[in-house]
Amino acid sequence: MLKFFLNSSTSSYLRGLADEFNESSNAIRVELNRFEQAGLLTSSFDGNKKMFTANTAHPLFRDIHNILMKHVGIDRVINDLISKLGHLSRAWLTGEMAAGRDSHIIDIILIGKNIDRNYLGRLTASAEKVTDRKIRTLCITPEEEPEYLKSEKNALLLWEADEERSGE
Repeated sequence: MLKFFLNSSTSSYLRGLADEFNESSNAIRVELNRFEQAGLLTSSFDGNKKMFTANTAHPLFRDIHNILMKHVGIDRVINDLISKLGHLSRAWLTGEMAAGRDSHIIDIILIGKNIDRNYLGRLTASAEKVTDRKIRTLCITPEEEPEYLKSEKNALLLWEADEERSGE
């Protein structure tokens, strides 16, 4: 579920999933078919590969996504880390988790100006204790964001300041 519902832009095919999770293709096929029959996944063909993606139109998609965010502790990171730092415009999840794979490391890119890195370090240490995961942060300016995100294959927007706040 993490693979598809944490980052809805993720797509994959049967053999790729079997290799990634080191499981038999038959076991993966059974689960993919169940999710597709329930309407939670959609499929399309790319050549001879049947590609699967999350069905974001499914009524339970948002609930499943939120549960997974809580499961991996990202909701706490957002509340404890991002919203208290001040002059941020966006926060992106990258790395393994953004690709839909569970990981003991949460990689976050913070977009903003004049971020207090000492305070960020204290908040990160606190969030690591709560989530029992290592948190790696990278702070960049809004001007650097487009160029930097080009190199990120799986970037998931976690948080964005509202108009009023981002104008501070």
